Amino acid sequence: MSELNISENVCLAPYSTFRTGGPASFFAEPSNEEELKEVYRFAGEKGLDVFILGNGSNCLISDKGFDGLVIRIGKLMGDITHEPGEDGLVYVTAGAGCLLSRFGNYCADLGLEGAEFACGIPGTVGGAVFMNAGAYGREIKDIAVSVRYLADNGIKEISAGECGFSYRTSIFDRKQANGEQPVILSMKAALKTGDRVKIAAHVAELRQKRTASQPLDVPSAGSTFKRPEGHFAAKLIEDSGLKGFALDDSGAQVSPKHAGFVVNNNGAASAEDILRLINYVSDKVYMDSGVRLEKEVRLIGEFGGEG
Repeated sequence: MSELNISENVCLAPYSTFRTGGPASFFAEPSNEEELKEVYRFAGEKGLDVFILGNGSNCLISDKGFDGLVIRIGKLMGDITHEPGEDGLVYVTAGAGCLLSRFGNYCADLGLEGAEFACGIPGTVGGAVFMNAGAYGREIKDIAVSVRYLADNGIKEISAGECGFSYRTSIFDRKQANGEQPVILSMKAALKTGDRVKIAAHVAELRQKRTASQPLDVPSAGSTFKRPEGHFAAKLIEDSGLKGFALDDSGAQVSPKHAGFVVNNNGAASAEDILRLINYVSDKVYMDSGVRLEKEVRLIGEFGGEG
């Protein structure tokens, strides 16, 4: 198959920010859209299930791994460019494999305002579009203009208005839930020129807030739960007395720094350990408050009844 390398039995833990996960039956990291199509042809010929992996920052991969083909959309498909528009805005196009933090810093370095929130989010542009990622009151939907993606019948480009963005979801998320397999290729964003010094100061302020409040030095998948309407997940978890809580000595723990994060101390916990704790927290909060926390973390593979 040309120069594209499709590997077998690849451990996924190094590709997950939780540092968990068993092997993928097949694994590929295409460097362009033609190779991506080639990988899909391979999956079709073999009858393989496919999972698209970005930075692995919002998923919990089963200890059993993934029985199919994992396609990693990484830095090989992460080019980023910009061009001025006739409307005075600057249009920045980033490949799906571009780290969102790189995208945010690229915009800030150009003196473009509006993408500062992206500088500290640990994911890729593709994953950010898929789940309408956001922080500090801003989301992808606030800056996106259009998205290119691979569908069953070829490559399409749709406007941001057609992406169905809402809290931590998009049309791509819903398509996947319906059995389709759209693969985000790139996003075009529109930003206005601002004061470069003020933008840099804002980026530094947000970075300081994140460092002070979040357990960035411990493996996790970011926020474990979605924000319940009218509540904050971390506050509900704290009110249930679970900040810093651990079920056992596996390494899985509710972060003592931020109750909204479940962490994997020393990367020692298994995916099952982490999921047990997540479910315990959800059940305890529901029992105490009547609010059912919904996982923001996605389960990949088989988890004895879940996944």
